[in-house]
Parts: sequence; C-alpha cells; structure tokens
Amino acid sequence: MQFDDDADLDTSEVKDVRNSRVPGGRATVGGGIIGLIALVLGVLFGVGPDQLGLTDGGDEPVATSSSAAQVNQACKKGSDANTREDCRIVAVVNSLQDFWRSEYARRGGAYGNAATVMFTQRVGTACGSATSAVGPFYCPGDRQVYLDLGFFEELRTKFGSSGGPFAQAYVVAHEYGHHIQNLMGTLERAQDGRTGANSNAVRVELQADCYAGVWARHATTTPDDRTGRPLLTRLTDADIQDGLDAAAAVGDDRIQERFQGRVTPENWTHGSAAQRQQWFHQGYRTGDMARCNTFR
Repeated sequence: MQFDDDADLDTSEVKDVRNSRVPGGRATVGGGIIGLIALVLGVLFGVGPDQLGLTDGGDEPVATSSSAAQVNQACKKGSDANTREDCRIVAVVNSLQDFWRSEYARRGGAYGNAATVMFTQRVGTACGSATSAVGPFYCPGDRQVYLDLGFFEELRTKFGSSGGPFAQAYVVAHEYGHHIQNLMGTLERAQDGRTGANSNAVRVELQADCYAGVWARHATTTPDDRTGRPLLTRLTDADIQDGLDAAAAVGDDRIQERFQGRVTPENWTHGSAAQRQQWFHQGYRTGDMARCNTFR
C-alpha cells in the first residue's frame, strides 16, 4: 500500500483530539469484563454507542473535538502517510472522500463530507460518550467517524488479524460505508432492535463491508482533488488479503468463539467471518455500489 509521496494531505478532514480532555460524561463501557461484553455483543466497529445504551453516565473527563490537532503539524505530504500511522489514516480518509465525491457526482448527486476524529480512551459524540472498548464507530448524529488508533494493535493481538496498513484502511473504509448508508437513508434499517444472522443489523454491516471493497477497487484510479493524480498509487494482492483477513477476524462467529467459547448466531449483529469476507470481496470484484444490496 503506497501513497503518492508528493501529494498534499488535507488534514481538515481529520480532527485529532488524542491528548485533550474537558469535563463531561463518563462512558459506561470500559476495559476488562464490561468492555469484553461489549465486544461480544458486536459493537466492534459499527454505528454509534447509543445502539446498546453505551452512553453518558457520570462526570469523568471525556475527550471532545475542540482541541489541538497533532496531525496538522505532522501530516503534510503523501510521504508522511508512507511512514506514520496517523498520517496514513489522514491519507486513507482523503482517498475515501475523493472517491465518494466522484461517485456521487457521477451519479448526479452531492456527497457530504464526514470528518474522522482520532481520540484516546474516551470521546464525547452526538451519539453519546464512548470509550475505546467499543472499537471504531460512525455516529450518524454528527456524521463523524471515531477512531482510537490503539484499536489496530488490538485487531492483531486480540482478534488474530494479520494486521498491515490495508487492514487499517479496511476498518476506516467500513466506517465510511456507514456514512454512505446514512446519506442514503439506509442506516436506520439497523435500528429495529433485532439481531441474528438474517437481521437488518447484519445486513447493514455487510453492506458497509461491500462499500469498503468498492472504494478499494477504485482507490488507485481515483484522482485526488488537489493534484489530479491518484493519492493511493499502489494496492497489491497482499494488501487486499490483509483486508479480507481483518474482515474475518471481526466476524461475529470468530469474536463469540474467542471470547465466550461458543457461537450463538441469534445474537449476531455484524455477520460471520465468511460473510464479511464475501461482501468485501463482492465490492472489490465488481467495483459497483449497486451490487452491494445485502437486503435483497
């Protein structure tokens, strides 16, 4: 996975609040057993923490999006994205939004940007307060993606993913898939309170995986708004395999078996490892968001 060394990164699309704290609410999901239960329930990189009532509950400090941004100083060029993890996320976000803007324009629509918020430990959102234990998520209330970079190490060490830069890109692309669903009015289908292998909650998550694959198919040919050249210049078969491996690692069946010792499909909210791989590959193979209809 390689970015154009000479490209200018747009850090306005990422809010860096990793070292900021202000008085606020306490998220009720933390580490240890409570965080573990949250993961088993399937909060792991999905939609905002209000889905399971994981919202404000006290007066401990919570990070907000009103503080200094480290990435503004560190992430200037594509060469920075090739050497720094946080700059890589900036470049991935830039590439994602370049693609979705062009895709919406091609279809005669107007795309609305979504910022990514980098935080540590806790963050306040329009969907409530949350801790890092819930994993990356998208909040439809403020149209922002929330990400603690420490999750990427957990993806490898706790969930058994092979890791790699594109595994990280897949996670971010999945969250932007939720943003597309929000813009299209699809996201609300997941809010009917049902779980299970054939639930709307699972179908929404699988569609977000498919949208991530669609972006991956076009990422190296989508011109960057600032240079006219693709920001992402190289994506190998090994990179795609890392993405597929990450998708499998966070399948409901894998998570349940790892953390509770048994698989209970009636509680699924994100889909099995095989389903997640299948739908990411569907998007990548076809490059067509119209082929991502998981509700059919």
